Parts: sequence; structure tokens; C-alpha cells
Amino acid sequence: MTAAPRIIAHRGYSAKYPELTPVAFERALELPVHGIECDVRLSLDGEVVVLHDPLIDRVADGSGRVSRMTVDALRDHNYGTAELPQDMLTLPELLEMVEPTDKHLYIETKHPSRYGPMVEEQVVRVLRHHGMERDERIHVISFAASAIVRMRRLAPHIDRIHLRRKYERWANPLDVHPGRPTGLGLSLLRAKMRPSLIGRQGLPTYMWTVNDPEDMLWACEQGVDMIATDEVSLALQVLGASG
Repeated sequence: MTAAPRIIAHRGYSAKYPELTPVAFERALELPVHGIECDVRLSLDGEVVVLHDPLIDRVADGSGRVSRMTVDALRDHNYGTAELPQDMLTLPELLEMVEPTDKHLYIETKHPSRYGPMVEEQVVRVLRHHGMERDERIHVISFAASAIVRMRRLAPHIDRIHLRRKYERWANPLDVHPGRPTGLGLSLLRAKMRPSLIGRQGLPTYMWTVNDPEDMLWACEQGVDMIATDEVSLALQVLGASG
């Protein structure tokens, strides 16, 4: 019998709450899931902030480029709704939420970035400061092969998952991944186009973003190891508790 994929709350419980906000992570951490996923960038003053886009325009009540705003400037905005206002999170604050739980944290470093290698360097610094550099619950994921290479150099014991980009179906037909990733990522769409990529090189497969019950079951049948989903409660109903 095929084991159910481990359920990862994509940007927190983002189907029900504003993505990457404290309430989205709080609600996800209350559920019997395997872990949560977040995206990180660097602010102007070098802090690791939990934001997906290079601009805050889509998720906040203001505008601006994350890399050109200080943490204080970023905190001037509401990342929730009028009824449920939410602050921006930094990675240290999210680690404090995760640490007392048994949940895993998947940290996606976003590139391209004006700060380049500093993104991974600062992530490792934060993890080390919190005593979580060698915590088996910590995983670093990225679309950037250079980020995987850096993580192997900076902290080789941290699980590192390379997410395949769309264009790799043409640019990387041999499915080669530098930095010796310990796992490989795959979008649901590309997995359905080429199921043979699941489990390639004997590495665990991380799949995003799986929100439909039929797709969840299909991923289970194909032997996918981890699914990132916005629909956390639905995934638990379809696949069962995986925490």
C-alpha cells in the first residue's frame, strides 16, 4: 500500500487566511499536518522577511519593493484584511512559532534577488542563532540551483530541495541538479505531463500546489512524498492526518 504524502501547508493555511501571516501559520500549526511552507526575502536592512513577491502591492495595503524597504517600513502596512489585520513576519518570529511544535518548516529562498548569495547566508545565520541549524525539521527549498549549491556549502546537513522550473523541460532535459539536492520539486502540471520525474534519482519528490481531491489521490498513487497545499483541511480529509 502506498504511503500518503506528507501534507505541507503552503504559505500557511492560505486557502482560509491571508497568506504568510501569523494567523495563517497559527491555524496551520494547530492541525495534524507534517509542516508548513514559507517564502523569504531580504529587507533593505538585511533582515529575513516572510514575503513571497518582490513587491508588497498584492498582499498589503500599500506598495513598495521589499528589497528597498526596511523592516520598520514593511511593518507600517497591513498584510491581512480590514476585519483581520495582520503584521508582516520575519523568519526569527516564524521560527519561534514552529520551535515548540513537532512541525517541519520548508523555507523557500526567493531569487533572483538584488542581494544574491546573502539570502542563504542570512537564513543560515538566523537558523544558527536560534539553535535550529541542525534541526531535522528544517528544510530549505529553492528554484535557484545556485541557492542549492550555496546551502550545501554553508550548511550541508540541512535538507535542500531543488524545485524544477517550467523551462527545465527544454533547458535541462537530462534533469541534472548541481549542489547534490536531497530532494527534488515538481509542479502538479509537469508531474502529470511527465510522471517519470517523480522519484527521479531515488530522491524524495516535493509537489506543489495540490488543491483538488482527485489530484491529491493521484499524487498518492504516484508515490509523491510531500505535497504543498493551500487546502489544508481538505487534504487532511482526503489523505488523512500525516503529522
